[in-house]
Amino acid sequence: MRALITRRSGALLAAALLAAAAAAPSAAREDARTPEPNTRVPAGVHLYRPSVFPDRIVASPLQDAGEGLAFAWRTDASVQAPLLEIVQAGDSPDMGQPRRIASTMRELRTENGAAHHHLAQVDGLRADTLYAWRVQGGGTWSAWHHTRTAAAADAPLTLLYFGDTQNKNVSLTTRVVREAMRHAPDARLALFAGDLVSGGDGEDDTEWGEWFEATGALPTSMAVAPAAGNHEHFEEFEDTPRERRVLGAHWPLQFALPGNGARGAERTTYWFDYHDVRIAVLDGTSALDLGTAQAQARWLDGVLAGSPRRWSIVMIHQPFYSPRAGRDNAELREYLLPVIRRHGVDLVLQGHDHVYGRRLDEGGRLPVFAVSVTGAKQYRLSPGARDTMAPVAEDTQLFQVIRVDGDRLRYEARTATGRLYDAFELAGPRGGRRLVEQADGRIDQRLCSRARTLKGRSDRCWE
Repeated sequence: MRALITRRSGALLAAALLAAAAAAPSAAREDARTPEPNTRVPAGVHLYRPSVFPDRIVASPLQDAGEGLAFAWRTDASVQAPLLEIVQAGDSPDMGQPRRIASTMRELRTENGAAHHHLAQVDGLRADTLYAWRVQGGGTWSAWHHTRTAAAADAPLTLLYFGDTQNKNVSLTTRVVREAMRHAPDARLALFAGDLVSGGDGEDDTEWGEWFEATGALPTSMAVAPAAGNHEHFEEFEDTPRERRVLGAHWPLQFALPGNGARGAERTTYWFDYHDVRIAVLDGTSALDLGTAQAQARWLDGVLAGSPRRWSIVMIHQPFYSPRAGRDNAELREYLLPVIRRHGVDLVLQGHDHVYGRRLDEGGRLPVFAVSVTGAKQYRLSPGARDTMAPVAEDTQLFQVIRVDGDRLRYEARTATGRLYDAFELAGPRGGRRLVEQADGRIDQRLCSRARTLKGRSDRCWE
């Protein structure tokens, strides 16, 4: 009997210890974890080595997105001049004779071997039409993908916006992208704030492979328009008097962008019209580090001055008003902000600072400036951001759903689990718009509760 009681007492004690461990503070449990690597690919493994099968396939808008699309994809170096086929989508597997488009090719050698990157541009398409298209590899083809061209200016538009993805893309960006597509199945356009990958650590191509894997079906089911961030550049001649920023080799090859940019930043600035929105994409790294701020301001002035569209959105990686301590992008405010104010831009979408923060321009005027982050790296807000921005957030992966319909624009920021974090509407005709807060359904403010990261950094919340 005593032995039975002892066994029962031991079992009860073990159960109590397990329960106590489960109820222990999260900080204690965090101490037992190890930091996750930037990619899930072990050293020496070449998961993303190119082959005869086309991969990294992405559609992007032409300057007039109702008239055409542009496409980029990758193969190994044995594939020289693959074709793109496109036809109006139909319900029968026999969709008719497709139009064939020749591609251009450039080689890129990386840690994953030699690859050929292919670009093809298709114009003369019908607006608001669903097209089936596929790209060729070496003796093989991709699946047939569906992308709809932009509609007329007066048609409603739903678009997605993603802040920096950058780190641990397969691990932690995947879920955000999938949640975004679930919340906005009607989205036709996806904007990315830059710093899509981290780069500069010897596994750049593997990081790009992870980015495309994380985004899944998105780049082939809607048009994708990214901004270049500082991590799309690298430091040449680092720690020498000749040190300078240089655009990474992947950027001009991974996306087929309009090519109508500012002098000195032709490969990383561009604009296009999508329904009733003119979207201008700036390169903050080039403006701040390569001296092109004035040239970009002159270019932006011309882009916005001639716009017949009802709405205008500017996207740039670095914020005009930084929510992170120790950062101040004064040159953007000196040269580019006057142009944005003069032309009544409605919304400025930004990244770089790995927190969330929203504010109006000085005097409570438009545009709305929004900083957001999609990926795993999470910073801390500066005291100034807490005073001048609302709402704000730390330690939160987010995506944005933006719906434009006539004289109304609705903006929603949602968390990785789809919960509504921020929402507002811009309403009224151009020149007389007002911001209307949408508070119903929003969750409470989220701030970082950790004293330091798993690597011991107190200046970040997660990395």
